[in-house]
Amino acid sequence: MRSFAFAVAYWSLSILYTLAAVVAAILPGRGATGWIIRRYVHRMVQAMRVLAGIRIQYRGEDRLPTGAFIIASKHQSWGDGFATYDRFKDLAFVTGDHLEKFPLLGTVLRKLGAIVVNNCGGRAARDALKHRTADAHAEGRKILIYPEGNLAKVGEKYRYRSGVWHMYRDFDMPVVPVATNLGLFWPQEEFRKTPGLATLEFLDPIPTGLPKDEFLARLEAAVEGHTAELIAEATGNPVTPAVQVPTPDEVRKAEAAAKAA
Repeated sequence: MRSFAFAVAYWSLSILYTLAAVVAAILPGRGATGWIIRRYVHRMVQAMRVLAGIRIQYRGEDRLPTGAFIIASKHQSWGDGFATYDRFKDLAFVTGDHLEKFPLLGTVLRKLGAIVVNNCGGRAARDALKHRTADAHAEGRKILIYPEGNLAKVGEKYRYRSGVWHMYRDFDMPVVPVATNLGLFWPQEEFRKTPGLATLEFLDPIPTGLPKDEFLARLEAAVEGHTAELIAEATGNPVTPAVQVPTPDEVRKAEAAAKAA
């Protein structure tokens, strides 16, 4: 019943606030649309707590640097974005172009200044990431990105993509790794919700100036290591490193190659 009640609230709030945001997008500036989306996110976090029974505790906010920075987070749950966005006043975020396929949502994303890139990656995606990040950086906004580019199951990880390093290098911003165990309670995009106390932890910022391989290794070690610890803390099981699996794009390419062979 909790999962059903939350699903009703999820779709009701999403439709209501998206329509309101589309109307607000007609107005000049980002203020009105941003205010509506922040209210939407806050209501979703409330619904997670009241209806689904998922409470969220935040750790490490005292580690956050001043000024603009990049937030590089583990992505286990559709709720990750709500939980993170709710902690910041004006957060830009990187998202796949799949969201633009939803009616009206593309209009809202453009008005919010979201950084929309092709999910498949490649040169075009890197160029789009650079240009759209430049706009957010010029405005002094904090930027949220999921380095794996996909929702991962608890206990699994994908290859960390280099887009976050290009942002880090090009705009000379520190990166704050984020670990979470929210996927234990709201797995990926699943209907089923499990009540409990989820944790989202902001880790020590990675200073600017590191070379690519060192930066990505440090980021992955921080995010995956602390995520494994949070999962163990919530379940009472031993700390178990995540297993790397192929991304959905890699699986599709392998299947296509197998059929063509």
